Amino acid sequence: MTDTNNTTMDPRLTGLYVLTDQHLTPADKINACVAQAIDGGCSVVQYRDKTSSPAQRLQQAIELNNLCRNNGVLFIINDDITLAKKAGAHGIHIGKHDADLQQAREILGADSVIGVSCYNDLQLAIDAEKQGANYVAFGRFFDSTIKPDAVKAKPELLTEANQYISIPVAAIGGINLDNATGLINAGADMLAVISSVFAQKDIETAARNLTKLIQS
Repeated sequence: MTDTNNTTMDPRLTGLYVLTDQHLTPADKINACVAQAIDGGCSVVQYRDKTSSPAQRLQQAIELNNLCRNNGVLFIINDDITLAKKAGAHGIHIGKHDADLQQAREILGADSVIGVSCYNDLQLAIDAEKQGANYVAFGRFFDSTIKPDAVKAKPELLTEANQYISIPVAAIGGINLDNATGLINAGADMLAVISSVFAQKDIETAARNLTKLIQS
């Protein structure tokens, strides 16, 4: 693997990575839902909300940041550098058409955690590492109700990525207990999920089962 990234690798960038959703984790339940996922062993929480007011998003982000930090869990904001800065989040996750990686690093600082969506494109991941990303994400790997039109990636991409980059790799898209093992075996450091945790009746147990699967 290459060693082009000078950023420090956070040991929490492994395991279960959960993403919030306006429908599955509504404003009146989001803190409780995330707390249950944390109790179930998740390592990273990403706050993703494209519809709430700026004031509401800031309030939620601050509360979730405090919750995550008090439990030793990384708190990442989806595609909003200003919100990540104001809330004191550990970092940000950006996509192909989102904020600029270098700009995010300059604003959030050298110690911030920056993740980049690379879809099914290995070259995007190689470039992201060279630019200082802390981790990359590939997917969707399976059918997803959250993003049904997202580009499809193959598990082999995870194996190939680990031959060319040294930063952690996350897999996302329709992942559940029944199909996760193949992605883990292919080289995923993190499994990023929404419905497989937050759409379940018992969030803590759902998170714990996925966490145990990854650790085993």
